[in-house]
Amino acid sequence: MSLNVLAVCGSLRQKSTNKGLMRYAVANAPAGMQIVVADLSEMPFYNADITVKPASVVTLLQQFAAADALLLVCPEYNYSMAPALKNALDWASREPDNTLLSGKPAAIMGAAGGMGSSRAQHHLRQSCVFLNLHVLNQPEVFANAFSASFDGDGNLVDAAIQEKIRLLLAALQAWHLQLKG
Repeated sequence: MSLNVLAVCGSLRQKSTNKGLMRYAVANAPAGMQIVVADLSEMPFYNADITVKPASVVTLLQQFAAADALLLVCPEYNYSMAPALKNALDWASREPDNTLLSGKPAAIMGAAGGMGSSRAQHHLRQSCVFLNLHVLNQPEVFANAFSASFDGDGNLVDAAIQEKIRLLLAALQAWHLQLKG
């Protein structure tokens, strides 16, 4: 049985360290896990007055529907999650009965200055409670975006953080099996 995971990264910049975390996860997914990356670069902000969903929104909603689990990559902007990530969740949550999110297992990781997106991840977890996402509590993956853990292109080069991501993905796989049990 293959686990289909949708990775949603709140950073839009190609060389961002958060995209580096996500690239590492995609390249190192455990056997039986496929990670698809959501493209948020063309997403308009959620607006209930938009009656015809743009193609970028339709694609994202289809990806949420096909996903068995989520990998939320959470940068920290002003002590909170990035607007692109929040916007993606807002679009998905507006589908009838929150069917695209409710009950799905999710994992969170992120990079930022100082405390490595811990404040943003805490805020994201609060939103996930309302959305009825089942977020892993551990392992936690926080990375300092301005450290030698990343190269000049935002790629993750730190072996300890790489190991944490591999453990996170294995835990997400086990969590999915436990929830679907």
